[in-house]
Amino acid sequence: MHQFASACVCVTLRQMDPLRELGKTLLVLGGLLALTGGFFYFGGKLPFRLGRLPGDIVHEGEHSTFYFPLATCILLSVGLSLLFWLFSRFRR
Repeated sequence: MHQFASACVCVTLRQMDPLRELGKTLLVLGGLLALTGGFFYFGGKLPFRLGRLPGDIVHEGEHSTFYFPLATCILLSVGLSLLFWLFSRFRR
C-alpha cells in the first residue's frame, strides 16, 4: 500500500508540473508588465525622452503631423532582445 501512495504522489506532481510552469510564466510576465508600467510612469524624469530621440522622424505639415519613432523602436528592439536573451540563458 505504501508503494501505491508513493506512485500516486509522483503522478500528481507530474500532472502539476505544467501548472507550475504556467505560474512561473505568469509571474515573470506580471513582473515585466510592472517594470514596463514603472518605466512609462517615471519615463518623463529620465535624462532622455523616449520617443523624442535623435533619429525619430517628425514631419509637421500645415494641418497634420506625421511621427515615426525610428530610433526609439530600434532602441526598444535591442533592449528587449537583450532582456529575452538573458531570460532564456538563465532558464537553462
